[in-house]
Amino acid sequence: MTAAIDRRQFLQTSVAAGVASLVPAKLLALDSTADSTPVVDTHLHCFGGPIDDRFPYHKRAPYQPTTAATPEHLLKCMDGAGVDYAVVVHPEPYQDDHRYLEHCLDVSPRLKGTCLFFADRPGSVAKLPQLAKKYPDRIAAARVHAYAPGRLPPFDSRALAGLWKTAADHDMVMQLHFEPKYAPGFEKLIRQFKDTTVIIDHLGRPMQGTAEEHDAVVRWSEYPNTIMKISSIPRQDKYPHRDVKPIVRKLTAAWGADRMIYGGGFNADATPASYRAYRQMVQSLLSHLSADEQNMILGGTAARLYGFVKAEAAC
Repeated sequence: MTAAIDRRQFLQTSVAAGVASLVPAKLLALDSTADSTPVVDTHLHCFGGPIDDRFPYHKRAPYQPTTAATPEHLLKCMDGAGVDYAVVVHPEPYQDDHRYLEHCLDVSPRLKGTCLFFADRPGSVAKLPQLAKKYPDRIAAARVHAYAPGRLPPFDSRALAGLWKTAADHDMVMQLHFEPKYAPGFEKLIRQFKDTTVIIDHLGRPMQGTAEEHDAVVRWSEYPNTIMKISSIPRQDKYPHRDVKPIVRKLTAAWGADRMIYGGGFNADATPASYRAYRQMVQSLLSHLSADEQNMILGGTAARLYGFVKAEAAC
């Protein structure tokens, strides 16, 4: 377990340290969006770390970060990087114990959250209405994972549809994190709950499947309730060494800027400079789009989707 943790942290640190070198020099001096368009990071994780015994990691945690990534540190990075709002995606080490997410939401109204419940665990989904009631308009989405053979959702049972319906009944978006080979298990639910928005995390994980498997995900753009997220940009010097730029072009052509959002760049080792550099690296992948379209992906679409414009007006 220790080796796995160290490797994960090493990769996070390497990405944070090296991302600036991927950004064209002319972009480093620019802000990513116009002043009138908020910048919204829709994907980051916060952790209390192992020494904060108020928020212990779950016994089923698939990994346990050894370094804290706190909401206070996040806000400093946001202020220094020009990020107006952010969505804290509740991470797997806490499983369906959302106390640390609640802590994050209590720290700042600039933050909203994505929750994590498990359709096949007794009593898990029943906690969702309680969390939604406690934090009205602050829990934006319910996330489902399908990327590890031993931890797949119950695709062929009513339980997953029950989770989907419960989230929809509480005005939440469904957020999907999966390897492309598992995508078919979700498609019938995307069609069934056609009025519920579905966010596809991390470009649909194109490097974790074949081109044909990922093309099946790209075809989901035909469903108007789907949103594609540009996040977790694959390292080009790692297997399978496929260029991500043509993939991003394909996704922007399929979904359009008004159905795309971005996220990423924050972790325990992030600085305002590295956080800004990550967003500018994402922007460099969008150079084929107009400035207005780039602004939509880097914040405009998310502000509308998550209601951050309303939150700004209320503050």
